[in-house]
Amino acid sequence: MPLNSGYDQVMNESIDQFRLEARSWLEENCPDDVRKPGFIPWGSQKIELEDDVQLWLDRMAEKGWTVPTWPKAYGGAGLSKAQYMVVQEEMRRIGARPALTGRGVNYIGPTVLEFGSDDQKAKWLPRFARGDGGWCMGYSEPAAGSDLANLQLRCVDEGDIFRLNGMKIWTSDGIYGDWIFCLVRTDPDKPKHEGISLVLVNMDQPGVRVRPIQLISGNSPFCETFFEDAIADKDDLIGPRNQGWAVGKRLLQYERSVHGGVNTSGAQVEQKALSLADTARTYVGEINGRLADESIRTRLLKLEMNSHAYRLTQQRVIAETQASAPALATSILKVKGAEFTKERVDVLQHVMGSQGFGWDGGSFNQKELDTNREWLSSRAVSIYGGTSEIQMNIIAKRVLGLPD
Repeated sequence: MPLNSGYDQVMNESIDQFRLEARSWLEENCPDDVRKPGFIPWGSQKIELEDDVQLWLDRMAEKGWTVPTWPKAYGGAGLSKAQYMVVQEEMRRIGARPALTGRGVNYIGPTVLEFGSDDQKAKWLPRFARGDGGWCMGYSEPAAGSDLANLQLRCVDEGDIFRLNGMKIWTSDGIYGDWIFCLVRTDPDKPKHEGISLVLVNMDQPGVRVRPIQLISGNSPFCETFFEDAIADKDDLIGPRNQGWAVGKRLLQYERSVHGGVNTSGAQVEQKALSLADTARTYVGEINGRLADESIRTRLLKLEMNSHAYRLTQQRVIAETQASAPALATSILKVKGAEFTKERVDVLQHVMGSQGFGWDGGSFNQKELDTNREWLSSRAVSIYGGTSEIQMNIIAKRVLGLPD
């Protein structure tokens, strides 16, 4: 008998018991109305939640399961990685939506947990866990996109406060944001990768102005954000002053972990997507129980096989990583996840034929109109969170060891 067999048995029994307890709690506390696809709160105080959505958020926050792996002292439940995965599996079993998502619990929260002072952790982490405020990301500028270190948003020390002047662009959900975490220039005389800091800024002040950017899809989730003598509390500087580049890069790893489906901070449950096979049957029909169009059948099968392999890889990475943001795997999964996301909507539009290209009018149903807009929006997934080109450069240098 292997020496660790007794330990493994005890651990398995412990996980089995935890699964039973988690299943019972979820069945008792998860409202029926959130056991289906729908809106997931991200903390914005400018968005009113439906009663059951708010109830679900309150119950999960009290349980510590909005951020299950965070310490209990900071609003989490202190779950192990194995317990965390059980919670996700049991939520998926009943079709439950995550109670909270967004940049608070997934990006800046883990960053504060890693780099923040004790006072900052006590101040901010419980607020993140409760969804008390919606967070935006202030990184890109008109002349600082992939070359992020070229950022110029000025942050001047004025005693008890910082004074900010400049702008950010592509601020996701800027019109609904309550707070924004910003990379700022605190020392313009240092080399561009130095003299950068990360600071938290209240967006509900006269010095912050937001302007939506109209996109080709017809939606405006992205914004320009202007800082005109805005102020930030010096106590809300995360990490050492002028060393924000390292802090900011770590936050990007947390972001890529979310996009790659391997973060273990907030909930990781995916909402069920529309069945491509069912849609294909509607539009192309069947012959002897098989999709009538062989090319669509082959393409759909390949996508489903790759997507299943991708999900298995996500589970393996979560189980194996020792950190909450696996450094190298995030870039790999970010690239492949973007490819699969775009391919899925490509296949959906292909299945619909000309009906999938509708923009308006009574000859198209709502699903067809949504698909065309989704196709347009999906082109951005290989850009936001770090472009695929940047991720492939990271993979080439840090995984494959190729020269610059």
